[in-house]
Amino acid sequence: MLFAHDTECSLTAAAALVNTDGRDGDKLPDVAALDAFYVTHSYSGRHEHSEAELRAVRALRTRLRRLWSADVDEIVKIVNGLLREHRALPQLITHDDEPYHLHAVPRDAPLATRMAVEAAMAIADVVRGGELRRLRTCDHPDCDNVLVDLSKNRSRRFCEAGCGNRAAVSAYRARKAAARS
Repeated sequence: MLFAHDTECSLTAAAALVNTDGRDGDKLPDVAALDAFYVTHSYSGRHEHSEAELRAVRALRTRLRRLWSADVDEIVKIVNGLLREHRALPQLITHDDEPYHLHAVPRDAPLATRMAVEAAMAIADVVRGGELRRLRTCDHPDCDNVLVDLSKNRSRRFCEAGCGNRAAVSAYRARKAAARS
């Protein structure tokens, strides 16, 4: 494991949240989609199942997307801003049979606040570890999804939306066409 388990989970969830707002439209169109996202990414604590909560989570996406393209100084400003804005106070806790890990806001804080702070804390670990090159944008020319490369050799190039398969098929077809020429 490259980072602590909670850091990897938060990075993965942050990337997934950013990717809900892409070229293919909004993948958080309603409260039901947010409910599914909440479950998929194993969030715990307060969840209101409301339109206001959905709007707050959607608003967070643009700020988080910036973390994948900014330079280190701008990333630090964003992270520090999120932590300050939400009055983050890191504490070790355990819940739901999980080992001790850091939470920086109470479990009853609004979902968007918890998402923002968890992402900021995870990115802080990435910055401290000198691993910002692990935050990437998908290499497929028709995709603007972000990804977190957690591979040992830093070789991940494509998101999980099938872009790697599409690139491989395109390369195969190009080789076949070149062989016929």
